[in-house]
Amino acid sequence: MRSINKIIIVLLFAVAMAGCKKSFLERPSSSQISSNNFYKTTADLRLATASLYGGSPWWQWHNGGLLPLGDVLSGNAYFGYWGDLVQLYTRTITGQNGIVANGWTGLYNVIAQCNTAILGIEQQAASSIPATDKNAAIAEARFIRAVAYYHLAVLWGDVPIIEDNTKLVKQPLVNRNIVSDVYKFVANDLTFAAQNLPNTDVPGRATTWSAQGMLGKVYLTQAGLGQSGGMRDQALLDSAKKYAGNVCKNSGLSLLPNYYNLFRAQYNDNPESLFSLQWTAGVGYGNGNDWLTYSPSNDINPLKTGAWTPLAPTYDLYLNYTSQDSVRRLATFMLNGDFYPELNAAGGGYTATGTVMKKHIIGNEKDNNAPTMDIWSSVEHNAILRLADVYLVYAESILGNNATTSDADALLYFNKVRTRAGVDPAPLLDIDTLLRERRIEFAFEGQYWMDLVRLSYYNPQKAVSMLNSQQRVTFTYEPSTRIAKPDTGGSPVVPATISSFTIQIPSSELTVDPKLAQPPVPYY
Repeated sequence: MRSINKIIIVLLFAVAMAGCKKSFLERPSSSQISSNNFYKTTADLRLATASLYGGSPWWQWHNGGLLPLGDVLSGNAYFGYWGDLVQLYTRTITGQNGIVANGWTGLYNVIAQCNTAILGIEQQAASSIPATDKNAAIAEARFIRAVAYYHLAVLWGDVPIIEDNTKLVKQPLVNRNIVSDVYKFVANDLTFAAQNLPNTDVPGRATTWSAQGMLGKVYLTQAGLGQSGGMRDQALLDSAKKYAGNVCKNSGLSLLPNYYNLFRAQYNDNPESLFSLQWTAGVGYGNGNDWLTYSPSNDINPLKTGAWTPLAPTYDLYLNYTSQDSVRRLATFMLNGDFYPELNAAGGGYTATGTVMKKHIIGNEKDNNAPTMDIWSSVEHNAILRLADVYLVYAESILGNNATTSDADALLYFNKVRTRAGVDPAPLLDIDTLLRERRIEFAFEGQYWMDLVRLSYYNPQKAVSMLNSQQRVTFTYEPSTRIAKPDTGGSPVVPATISSFTIQIPSSELTVDPKLAQPPVPYY
């Protein structure tokens, strides 16, 4: 029983050519995985789908888009010396923004690799391979493809649905598809995955609980689409409740007892992790997890280098944490004077000298017993979907269109998240309580912008007001007095409108395919 990252390195060169394209419209290069002599055994299928969990297919989105679009755009984080990040923070995004381009292209790179795997298995898998094994492999690829399309739908709305990249050779120009059809496509992929993935697998592999948890989240998001007045589609809320509730009650999974440990490499692929990107050390630029470049100091980084872009928490994010919520705060961002014994442990630990992101800053190669780890290849397997997320999705689906709820199930799973953090349980839930809890629980995991977009679907006035009322500035902290002081000045932030919740398509893509500027068309 090996963690999936142990075999990913075998496939890095097979998919590297598709990792960083000028346009998602370019055809993925042929590889050993898609050749006629590959899909002969179940082991071949497992090897092929393993490559979809990390490495070059995910690199461009993970390292170029996930945290900036999830946390900087939403007002959780800031870094003032990178123009593209400043555009996200101030809502002055141009069509040339490199982060937006990396996000778009990166997600379509993931989709292209999933499409290649799906078509390869469907068309070339040996007849001797059991149907259940074929369907399970296809389900893995469809699950991962659904995750990528979900992010595209939330961020860009109407986007092209592409199932077979080889068709782009003959017809390279494509229209966008209406966002409701994109969500339908995502739900179809996840439904297939939920039906064909196993209940258990080796650590790091997706299971039916991964698919059902993601399906609950998708239905919760979709429930607000096209609605208004603060009301959501009840049938879709019921579907969200069904799938998220099934994971909560029947998966046998539980939260990792210590929140802080969720973001330490020693706890990679723990049972709370429903889907994590798999990273390994020593794979070089473009193939690994380079989030250690967000570190505040070279002293705690591998080879004592790479601390180039320390993301600062905003004052608005800081204000959400009570003194009781110290476990999550310490694990999420550093304040001046905080001590972290596990960072540069051989050198006596690390004392923070400012306010900066802590999540994903896991120390150097010695701290992680990974001699080949460098700034381009952190060994943390960061979660895209955690069980805590599904717990909160379940609670929100029960709240549904009610102003408040004291439903026993909603409180049970909501308060499991709070209790794990050492915070008093809530006696009553409303949407503000749920959104605040999600913001704290998932800060610096690329989630908060997704939550705000979901709100904007059915209550745009509230979503716009939440953005415009943020204290969107950085701050300093004095450890002796425990006083945080917001900074003055800084870049002016453009007031948000409902259009702020849909990112523009990169100019480079519009140049390659002018049809992307045309009105979207149905897919079904």
